[in-house]
Amino acid sequence: MTRIFLFFATLIATALVASFVSGILSWLHQGLTSADSSFYLAHFVVGLLSALAVLLIHCLAITYFLGTGRWVKEVCLAYGLPDERWPRQTREIKRRNTPYAILAMLITIATAAAGAGRQNFDWPAWLHAALAGTTLLVNVVVWGIEYRNMKTNVRILDEVYAEVDRIRAEQGLPSNEEALREERG
Repeated sequence: MTRIFLFFATLIATALVASFVSGILSWLHQGLTSADSSFYLAHFVVGLLSALAVLLIHCLAITYFLGTGRWVKEVCLAYGLPDERWPRQTREIKRRNTPYAILAMLITIATAAAGAGRQNFDWPAWLHAALAGTTLLVNVVVWGIEYRNMKTNVRILDEVYAEVDRIRAEQGLPSNEEALREERG
């Protein structure tokens, strides 16, 4: 998951930068009021798509922590492993990560709303630009936090797999990998 997340975060960060740059170019060329300016349309499309992508990647991260946390909890219950070691850690990671992800999503939504306000000539351009810069900065920081938390979560998953394989070996059962191979036939 960490590689996939890093790839998409980098791609979306690039889209946010492209949106920011096209927004500046649109503003410099009076793209909102000039019928022959293609900068405005490019900014609108790239901005909208990158905003949706930002929401998607943070929702993906939240879902990842919910799903893996639940898996760790269920496995620990099934094998009689204590809550203090792994389930508690995954809960703490999820609880620390989620507010940052929500903050990044809310700032992104505010930027899109300010863009719509600017499109209708109701809101000042500087507000949309300031929120856009904040959106870029906050998302990059939050992606760093999410990536670090995912790496910690992967370590916890590996520890749980190792402990389950140890317990299965003690009971004379095949390892998880062997059991999956046998199940597939």
